[in-house]
Amino acid sequence: MSDYSTLDFSPLVDLSTDEVVTHSFVRDVPLSHGRTLALVTLDNGRDHTRPNTLGPVTLLEFSATMDVLKQRAARGEIHGVAVTGKPYFLAAGADLSKVSEIPSLATGKLLAQLGHHALGKQSELGVPSFVFINGLALGGGLEIALNADYRTVDASVPAIALPEVSLGLIPGWGGSYLLPNLVGIENALKVIIENPLKNRVLKATDALELGIADVIFASATFLESSIAWADRVIAGSETVTRPNLPGKVERLVKWDAAVGIARRMLESRIGTVAASPYVALDLVKAAKSGTRQEGFEREDDALAGLISGDQLQASIYAFNLVQKRAKRPAGAPDKALARPIRKVGVIGAGLMASQFALLFVRRLRVPVVITDLDQARVDKGVAYIHDEIIALETKKRITSDEANRLRALVTGTTDKAQFADADWVIEAVFEELGVKQDVFAEIEKFIAPDAILATNTSSLSVEQIGAKLSHPERLVGFHFFNPVAVMPLIEVVNTPQTSDVTLSTAMVVAGKLKKNAVITRDTPGFVVNRVLAKVLGEAMHAVDTGTPFDVVSEAIAPFGLPMTPFELLELVGLKVGAHVLDTHHAAFPDRFFESTNLHRLAEHGKLLDRDAKGKIKGYDKGALKIVAGGTTPMTAAELQRRFEDGLADEINRMLDDDVVHAAEDIDLCMILGAGYPFQMGGVTPYLDRVGASERVFGGTFHTPPIRGVGAVPALAIAAE
Repeated sequence: MSDYSTLDFSPLVDLSTDEVVTHSFVRDVPLSHGRTLALVTLDNGRDHTRPNTLGPVTLLEFSATMDVLKQRAARGEIHGVAVTGKPYFLAAGADLSKVSEIPSLATGKLLAQLGHHALGKQSELGVPSFVFINGLALGGGLEIALNADYRTVDASVPAIALPEVSLGLIPGWGGSYLLPNLVGIENALKVIIENPLKNRVLKATDALELGIADVIFASATFLESSIAWADRVIAGSETVTRPNLPGKVERLVKWDAAVGIARRMLESRIGTVAASPYVALDLVKAAKSGTRQEGFEREDDALAGLISGDQLQASIYAFNLVQKRAKRPAGAPDKALARPIRKVGVIGAGLMASQFALLFVRRLRVPVVITDLDQARVDKGVAYIHDEIIALETKKRITSDEANRLRALVTGTTDKAQFADADWVIEAVFEELGVKQDVFAEIEKFIAPDAILATNTSSLSVEQIGAKLSHPERLVGFHFFNPVAVMPLIEVVNTPQTSDVTLSTAMVVAGKLKKNAVITRDTPGFVVNRVLAKVLGEAMHAVDTGTPFDVVSEAIAPFGLPMTPFELLELVGLKVGAHVLDTHHAAFPDRFFESTNLHRLAEHGKLLDRDAKGKIKGYDKGALKIVAGGTTPMTAAELQRRFEDGLADEINRMLDDDVVHAAEDIDLCMILGAGYPFQMGGVTPYLDRVGASERVFGGTFHTPPIRGVGAVPALAIAAE
């Protein structure tokens, strides 16, 4: 926009010396009646493994290209401008690789302003502007399209989204203002707020239905069809209708109400600690009125605040953990050592075991056999798996042929001899040491000498589980999280006896299951349950000594966790929670609390009071009676300090004991296995920021600490 033309963007260029530049290549395409379309192709010169991204140098080149095209349009040399991408990609969004090096609020604001300066020029060309969405368009990639007058989309495009709020950002290059004014408030809230929090993207047909794209064309002729369509639009023979454009009634009646509903949804789902979803919500609310320039300026201020604050730095750290470290697990042996898995055996036919069997057959496409104490249990387990496969077919997630093949691969038996040719055997039996020892000792009589054994124990010693094995080197911990199909983490537990072949096989299998694996030492609770046991133990100790439930929840709220300790206890099961606390108290009696009251609550069977729809109304009256009687309550501030310092101490001990190789692995486990928020960076950056690390062990988990440049709060935008 013209207001940005006097700004000096050189501080951003200085940060981008190694930017992979996405160039703007222009060629003229002849149209009918002697007209000409200038076609701009965005291409970084790399193959399909490196999508186009938008860094400062890229944006300045795009801006300069638009300036030239505007001059050509004024001379009558061109009659329209279209932007498209290299094969498979329009653009994957802003290049965030240098955001952690932005030194100030002012420089952060420049990044927002540069996006508006460059992309906004598409609306100032003096001729119609088009974007042909030929491939993936995320974040700033989609905002390229939103800044144009018209949009076409390739029917095969797999992902169109504005995912910024999940990364601690907002759509800040026009998306927060332009999208609601293009597709209406409810559709915009879905794309900007709801979808990112559910990790969902739009397909091409979704973009058409919402009104983001004006027309959709088949891949084989996408570019030719888009050019012909643009020709007709320029000529005036093609009328573009947009039924989702918001009208006066929507702005007066529906707009604020929809934002209010979205705000309540956010508060119930993620709490109020994460800043970016609420900043985005304020921007979308304000977009119902005011000019385009005013909308862009609001985005500038909001994005600057977020870029300069702690949460974006933590989000980038968390993003890099999930995208990079998770794909190169620390301590993993050579993949070439892994044994091929041609058949899987599952010991147990209950719910967890059946979920394992379903996952293995879906991902590995090999025979899976389950066993249990009697045929009735086996039949029930097989029936459950078959029903789940039918459900996948019904939802059209797999074809009928796939469903038939998968069902044929799953069998059940009480005859352990049918495990003789299994390469991988995993147990999912009762969480009791003697039971697991006996199960493995028995199955070892039937399986091949080189078959791998895996245990899903959540708290027992894997080494002790293998104590009765003739070949304990074949045993590895393989700890899933519930629900098995959804949670992306597996803790792979390495005992002193576990061989490199076994460990390598476990890591390769985890990858084929499309899970992220972290290798841990064989210590109580491994990573996730040890950290959670610390939180739950402190929470129940506070309740036991007289602190009200609500005060405990208030004390943990600054962590930004997806649920309170008491919701978590009900989710995992009160008996399971009591068992986890007992296990950790037995291992570390000086640091972990046991709770008699939690055992009593488990017998009572209820902690939270819910309505018919499952919404929490408060605490169960019987539960309140059980925990009554404590005489030394804590304040929320006192308890918050206990949570923070207790976690800093325990995690530091875990690292000293080499439970995992680095603080990054702790955070990766907590993000993927326990839902610790991206915008906190997991747990260790938070503990550094609040000073707990310094208080407890005189240092920090990260050097330098992961924080913003002054922790500038994101601006709340008031609707006009």
